Amino acid sequence: FKAPSRDHPALYRDLLRTNRVHWIAEEPPAELVRDKMMECHFRFRHQMALVPCVLTLNQDGSVWVTLVKPARAITPGQFAVFYKGDECLGSGKILRIGPSVYTLQQGKNREENPKKEEIDKIEPAT
Repeated sequence: FKAPSRDHPALYRDLLRTNRVHWIAEEPPAELVRDKMMECHFRFRHQMALVPCVLTLNQDGSVWVTLVKPARAITPGQFAVFYKGDECLGSGKILRIGPSVYTLQQGKNREENPKKEEIDKIEPAT
């Protein structure tokens, strides 16, 4: 897929899943174990700004990462690296990515303006 521009909504996503995370100091952090979720920051490219996110721990040690604001060009195979303040918590390889902002917008537009045929399907004419 080639997006029409560098900032096209199809390039932005706010959800991804990693494989089992390699935690550095604490395996996994106590807060994440206790609450099953934890706020922290994340990046997937060396020089990029840190993005606030919420991690949700899965039973297999992988995490779902929900970004506060969608990030551009997240790609499976890249590594998600997690931080709390200046401390690097650990990293995991990105396995799956959620729907793009573009896909989500298309879905919203469909819900707001259903086509006449779709309405007819839902409520058969009497």
